[in-house]
This record gives sequence, C-alpha cells and structure tokens, in this order.
Amino acid sequence: MFSHVMVGTNDIDKSKTFYDAVLGALGAKPGFTDDKGRVIYMHNGALFMITKPIDGQPATPANGGTIGFAATSSDQADAWHAAGITHGGTTCEDPPGYREGGFGKLYLAYLRDPAGNKLCALYRPA
Repeated sequence: MFSHVMVGTNDIDKSKTFYDAVLGALGAKPGFTDDKGRVIYMHNGALFMITKPIDGQPATPANGGTIGFAATSSDQADAWHAAGITHGGTTCEDPPGYREGGFGKLYLAYLRDPAGNKLCALYRPA
C-alpha cells in the first residue's frame, strides 16, 4: 500500500546514526544521502527517508502518529529496540513484549527517534 515513509529531523547526522542502527537490526543497509541532503534507506522493496523540512521550519513529530517496522522474530524486535536506545532513541509505551488485541497476539517494541517520532517494531507470531 505504501511506497515510502519520510520523517523530518533537525539533525540529519544524529538521525542517520540512529536509523543506521535500528534499521540495520532489521537487516537494512546504512542509509545514503542524495543531492538534496535526504538520507534514504532501501529494504525489501520499501523506502524510508529522513530529511530537514523543505519549508525551512523546524521538524516536529506527528502527534498520534506511529511508524511500524516489520520484525521477523521477537529477538529481532528486541535487537531493534536495543539499537535504538544505544543510538539516541528513547523507549516509550510499555516495555517490549507480547500483547493481545483485536489483531491477535503481537510482539511490540516502541521507541521515539532523536527527533521525537514514534516508532514500533512489530512481530506477528505464526
């Protein structure tokens, strides 16, 4: 359904360090910078990008927004979470773990990136 996701940041270098770590924990290669200064990650047919806002205003996180990343196991979600904490992210929501809900049993790990964007690694067990 989605072709790409882009989030804003006020500090490209700090955000690149963070996303190289958390997306690397999911198997993605480090991001590369294009001629407009955006950092681009390509993995499993999807694009994730970070940029300074093109309107010149400060970047702010989306209130109520969450970006979800697919994990292949609970261990991978935990590695994603640990990489994020180590590289400038902060934990939010409940600690990583299984939750039951309308979508069945899910393993969820939540972080905020250095710019305040809310992220989630999600593993759906068989």
